[in-house]
Amino acid sequence: MNASRRAAGPRASRRRTTGLGIALSSLSLALAASAGALGAVSLRVARTVVRPAGRVPDTRIVRLDAAAQTITLERTPDTVLPGRYGLFTVGSADYLRLGAVVGSDEATVTRKLLTHVPADGDLAPEAAFSGWYYDRPEQLHLPMEAVDITTDVGPCPAWEFPAEADTDVWVIQVHGRGTTRAEALRAVPVFHDLGITSLVVSYRNDGDAPRSPSGTYALGATEWRDLDAAIGYARRQGARHVVVMGWSMGGALALQAAFESSHADVIAGLVLESPVVDWRTVLRFQGRMLRLPAPVIALAQSAIRTPWGATVLRSGEPIPLDRLDGVARAAELRHPILILHSDDDGFVPSDASHALAGARPDLVTMETFEVARHTKLWNYDETRWAGAIREWVRARGLTRD
Repeated sequence: MNASRRAAGPRASRRRTTGLGIALSSLSLALAASAGALGAVSLRVARTVVRPAGRVPDTRIVRLDAAAQTITLERTPDTVLPGRYGLFTVGSADYLRLGAVVGSDEATVTRKLLTHVPADGDLAPEAAFSGWYYDRPEQLHLPMEAVDITTDVGPCPAWEFPAEADTDVWVIQVHGRGTTRAEALRAVPVFHDLGITSLVVSYRNDGDAPRSPSGTYALGATEWRDLDAAIGYARRQGARHVVVMGWSMGGALALQAAFESSHADVIAGLVLESPVVDWRTVLRFQGRMLRLPAPVIALAQSAIRTPWGATVLRSGEPIPLDRLDGVARAAELRHPILILHSDDDGFVPSDASHALAGARPDLVTMETFEVARHTKLWNYDETRWAGAIREWVRARGLTRD
């Protein structure tokens, strides 16, 4: 697409979802009345859940104005959000940073470009809208060292951002499903300003870390061990207080570490951003959004958690959805938790987060947003988001000030 040229193709009339929802949306078209068809669709749903997938386009570029350095996108619940975002594209610039909305109508949204695009720039019309904003660690302009965390699947690469002064307080950032560790870079400056060392980690099958034997997601049931290894690494480097911050599925890993880690004594608390607290809640929500019959989702859950399903899905071992239910296991929690979640998440519903806060009001602080969508709370209201984290960290006595 050349500057000021319109992208070919229809405008926005399609339902928009993200990640897992996009991958599942085509399945609703395949439904038939027979039990056999329902079973086949259920297995396709289960495979979609456990199979790692690349980034799925969810946004259409309508126009690029290189002279004005603006980009016009198809209007969706995400592209209309205020704040700073990112856009994964195909063309002369692979990743663009987007600024404020400067114009909109019923079909489109025009945003300021914060990444320069040359006048002869050419972009394919399909793109992926993102809350990342930063896609490389050097964009933070902070000291950083690339390190490897030894795990039972091999070395998992991580970025270590040391605090300005010696400290025994660390935060470990854990990204979500279908993304990489760059997702968590937004949080590093907040903790750096608090005098805390940040470790931004990868885990098995995420595209940065090694593959497991099955090459499939276990939705946190095995991936938490890579997080546990990272906590052990931080401990050997002098950490005595470790905050674990989990984004989306990273929240499931963080909770599993709180339940299972051999290093639980150094975990000072959890910060959960748009977290998966219970996978069954997420799957039911996605099923309702896509108008899939309840039996399809129930059978998909059965395939995920049973030996016969593990065989069919080639996922190695059954995934214990009961063990991954943070609400059901709330009585086992011992660490303070800050949950940041939008009630308009659109992908991971906030129901389980609210349920966990209700089950453990002695431990859980819930900061509820609206409109902000999934893992885009920083982008939508950085001041409030960062302020909630700072207040919670200071209340735990984890800063020098």
